[in-house]
Amino acid sequence: MRKNNDNISINTVSARKISVGGLFIALSVLLPQVFHLMGGPQAGRLFLPMHLPVLFGGFILGPVHGLLIGAVSPLINSILTGMPMLDRMPFMMAELAAYGFVSGLFYRSLRFRRKRFGTLISLVSAMLAGRLIFAATVFVTADLLNLSALGTAYVIESVGKGIIGIVLQLLLIPSMLYILERTGYYGKITGEGKGYTA
Repeated sequence: MRKNNDNISINTVSARKISVGGLFIALSVLLPQVFHLMGGPQAGRLFLPMHLPVLFGGFILGPVHGLLIGAVSPLINSILTGMPMLDRMPFMMAELAAYGFVSGLFYRSLRFRRKRFGTLISLVSAMLAGRLIFAATVFVTADLLNLSALGTAYVIESVGKGIIGIVLQLLLIPSMLYILERTGYYGKITGEGKGYTA
């Protein structure tokens, strides 16, 4: 009987994670459209709205779900809305997959959730990893296909345009996670108890 109850509990948590993951993917489609309506086509590259649900997905659901959310979100966006454009989409898939994976790896798998400043360390690590992966995929593609338009200038321009979005992530994500932890909603979503320390 105990084993059956444990199986039911595990299945419930898994179903909840799938549902929440689907919600984050939906948000990754919706948020960019809201920003585009408010600020025009360039608003997406300035505010990086697609990054927020992906990073939250990693923080809340862990590295595997975070990676999947990050990899799938640009693809679905491109199919449904045409943004990102096809020439940029593979780089964004790699970048966002790294965001979701590393944020979940640090915060949940490596238990930075229970460490002082663990949220900030996890977030900055994910942001750095994502941009390094983005740069690496750009450089490899430029070298393999001999594309002079891709290279250091392209990477610097992409990162530079997203400074506002980076600041937004640093302000919003730790604050939202703090609220989720303190109110107990983080534990309800993940099926765990409270574990926030700072």
